[in-house]
Amino acid sequence: MSAPHDAVPGAPGPIYMDYGATTPVDPRVVASMLPWLAEEFGNPASGGHAFGWRAQEAVERARAQVAALVGADPAEIVWTSGATESDNLALKGALQHEDARGRHLVTVVTEHKAVLDAAQQLARQGCELTLLDVRADGRLDAEHFRDALRPDTVLASVMLVNNEIGVVQDVEALGAICRERGVLLHVDAAQASGKLAIDLRRWPVDLMSLTAHKTYGPKGIGALYVRRKPRVKIAAQMHGGGHERGLRSGTLPTHQCVGMGEAFALAAAEMDAECERMRTLQQRLLQGIEALGGVRLNGDRHRRVPHNLNLSFEGVEGRPLLESLPGVAASSGSACSSARLEPSHVLRALGLRDEQAHASLRLTIGRFTTEREVDATVQYLHTSVKRLRGRQFPT
Repeated sequence: MSAPHDAVPGAPGPIYMDYGATTPVDPRVVASMLPWLAEEFGNPASGGHAFGWRAQEAVERARAQVAALVGADPAEIVWTSGATESDNLALKGALQHEDARGRHLVTVVTEHKAVLDAAQQLARQGCELTLLDVRADGRLDAEHFRDALRPDTVLASVMLVNNEIGVVQDVEALGAICRERGVLLHVDAAQASGKLAIDLRRWPVDLMSLTAHKTYGPKGIGALYVRRKPRVKIAAQMHGGGHERGLRSGTLPTHQCVGMGEAFALAAAEMDAECERMRTLQQRLLQGIEALGGVRLNGDRHRRVPHNLNLSFEGVEGRPLLESLPGVAASSGSACSSARLEPSHVLRALGLRDEQAHASLRLTIGRFTTEREVDATVQYLHTSVKRLRGRQFPT
């Protein structure tokens, strides 16, 4: 492990630049949850007394708040434990329910592992899987997508915002293609909620995965949007009690549901102003780092969310760079795969060589990021990158 450099004079304490991995729980969200941990304890499924009624009312109010952020009807929101479960329920549920019509699934090489691993499991069970490449900017070619759909294609799954590089896919256009061909479209929107406007009243999307902990809510709670008109049917993956209209059994955690609802309500109210502020900080961070020279921004420069920067540094590996930044919390990839030693599958799909992919760093900012933290991060990076480059290319 590289020896840590001295802290930047006057810099704040440890700087959190890993909002893409998880976000802090907003204090207002914590406050909304506390009564359902300390005072109210009823089971939302207990319909015979006031304890259960109050819990059920809280859960339904939260369901409506989640639906409002994405332009859905509350009845289209199914509670899950998070986006990974939502992805599994969407892919496996759709393919199993439509087994008689076809067994072909289309997805993209840059998807989150929750989608890719679920797709591979379906392939092991006899489904046919097509994995589509992306362009060098991380975007999916619509005509390439259209050509991949077949008469037996049941479902296509495309991530709205990539978790590693922050690139936004045009799911409206892709959904229109799916509608023409009678194919269901699933969208993983875990990294999108609160970062860009989503309107499922208008978008031709059939299934959408959501989670709370990327939007300043608690971990362990998420949702799957399941369209009602035209009605989408999927097979349940968890059984035992018939909760959530039979799609996802299990006693609902009222406090978690309330927390996700409050987080999504805050996002709906504050998203425009927050995104404008983050875009300003993002550009300040990018310009400061690019001044180093030998820095590559991975993914489309413009079609991206305002909180994400994925950068490759010439002459520097990502892991030693991370280890030389004790004052900055960042990542060399997604939180779900950062412990693995192989290069990022997302960056390799963009055409980066292994050494370029290894030299990458993901910096993600958020609601509580300050200008002072951005400037200190730039200073930390300048110091570390120059030091590491000097070791590799001594004068």
